[in-house]
Order: sequence, then structure tokens, then C-alpha cells
Amino acid sequence: MRKLFTIVSLVLLSGAVHAASMDEPAPDVLVQQTVQEVLDIVKKDSAVLSNETRLNELVDAKVVPHFDFTRMTKLAVGKAWRTATPEQQQALNSEFRVLLVRTYTKVFTAYRDPQVTVKPMQVAPEAKDATVKLLIKISDGRTVKIDYEMGRAGLGWKVFDVTVEGISLVSSYRGSFGDEIQQNGVDGLIKKLTEMNRAALVSSNKKAQAK
Repeated sequence: MRKLFTIVSLVLLSGAVHAASMDEPAPDVLVQQTVQEVLDIVKKDSAVLSNETRLNELVDAKVVPHFDFTRMTKLAVGKAWRTATPEQQQALNSEFRVLLVRTYTKVFTAYRDPQVTVKPMQVAPEAKDATVKLLIKISDGRTVKIDYEMGRAGLGWKVFDVTVEGISLVSSYRGSFGDEIQQNGVDGLIKKLTEMNRAALVSSNKKAQAK
């Protein structure tokens, strides 16, 4: 399920979007405008998919700015966030962000040439949150329903949760995070996330050296 989430996240939200303007497009329009642009970039330079360094650069430049990682971390950690120290909150946000970015990079090559349909929607001018609904048809013939939960962050829109076929990414992490916090506290969760990210980096470096 997280594999489907990650590829959709990259395809739909990695365009060079500059929403911080007075003529800010609606969330669905914003997503729709980026789809073809991103697909064109990948088609013109497919080598980026097999070059981890370039793929990391693509994620950092195009994906990260369009996700509200702080809000995602708060939601995933749950009530323990409120009692965590500022230092713990910063560490949680940093490690969770690294985890998500690494996941995007790893899975981006899993699905090629997805067909994307963005459902039109109406968003009130004063609305602070919105749900963008999409249908993604992937190469094996499956059609996946995706809901992007987006919120205003400054003058732009950013993603704070993704629901794939009814399963929320944030809720999914909240369960595992809650179990870890219950057993080992907030510091235990930070340690676990740090170890996961470190192991992923070591594995990535080994693969790069083997090529």
C-alpha cells in the first residue's frame, strides 16, 4: 500500500509549482497542472529513474516542498506529540521526513507511465483543508483510488495525508508509532526511526558501490 502511495505522491506533486501567489489555483487544478509536466520530464529523461543521486535531487527539489511534514509528523505521532520536548519534536520531524523521502526515492521506479484522472472539485475561498480525489491506472491494469488531504500552508496548498483505497498513510504510521511509544517512549521511537534511516543509507551505499 505504501508503494502505491509513494509513486502517486511523486507523479502528482513533483512539478515545479509555485502556489504562493494571489492567483493561487484550486488544489485539484494545481495537481492537474503538474501531472503532464512531470510525466513529460520523466519521459524525456528516463535515466533519472535509474540514477539514485539524481532521483534524490528530484525528490528534494520537487516533492519535499509540497508536503507538510511537520503536520504529518504531528498526526502520525498522535497525542504523544503534545508532551514531547521541542528537541524530541524536532528529531521526530527530521527522522520521519527522511524516512518518507527515502521511501519515495526507493519506490519511484516501481510503476511506469501511470494514467491519472483528477476529479474536479469546488473549494470555498475561505477553506483551509481540501480533499483531492484521483484515479490512477497503473501498468498492470489496476485502478487505484487516491485521496490527497491538503491544507493551506501560507498562501499555498500542501499535502498532510494520503489515503490509498481507504487506508490512510498517517493512520497507518500512527498505529506502529503508538506501539513503539507505548513500549519505549518517544525516545524509543526516535531511536527506531534513526536506526531505520541509517540502515537504509548503508544499504543504498552498498548497492551503489556494487554497480
